Amino acid sequence: MTRDEAWALLTEHTKGESLRRHALAVEAAMRHFARKQGEPEEAWAITGILHDFDYEADPSQHPQRGRPILEQAGVPGQIVHAIQTHGDHLGIPRVTAMEKTLYAVDELTGFVAAVALVRPSKRVADVDAPAVRKKMKDKAFARAVDRDGMLRGASDLGMEFDDLVTEVVAAMSADADRLGLAGA
Repeated sequence: MTRDEAWALLTEHTKGESLRRHALAVEAAMRHFARKQGEPEEAWAITGILHDFDYEADPSQHPQRGRPILEQAGVPGQIVHAIQTHGDHLGIPRVTAMEKTLYAVDELTGFVAAVALVRPSKRVADVDAPAVRKKMKDKAFARAVDRDGMLRGASDLGMEFDDLVTEVVAAMSADADRLGLAGA
């Protein structure tokens, strides 16, 4: 599967602009980490694009509802499996670096974007770990984001949370225009 095919599959099932931008943010983070670790960048990027493709249709059955659709579309098995592991409720252990990275960056990219959008500059490049930690303490801010999951994701990667935030901000900053986070 190519990146363009993955994008077409996402846009077929996901109409909301915010969820599409989230997919792009996770793609950017996955590419960033694949490069850093010498992993197959395209496979990791496709995983990022497709990880929430079925969310809009039925959030309560995500990501398991999408599994047969991905398989029928010819998405490679390791990508389908990685997508399944990011749903904590399924209890599928995250074993590979790609699985652990997807879990670690999924919620965090959304949270970083939210932090960027409330800053006066609206620039993701202006977000840092202390700003993220401060907003994490405000339970009303981005209340749907699993703060414990973000911390667990960093731990599962063997990274300090602040270092993970720094890497995610760098990845998103490199793609800030496409993410709508380049500033006001």
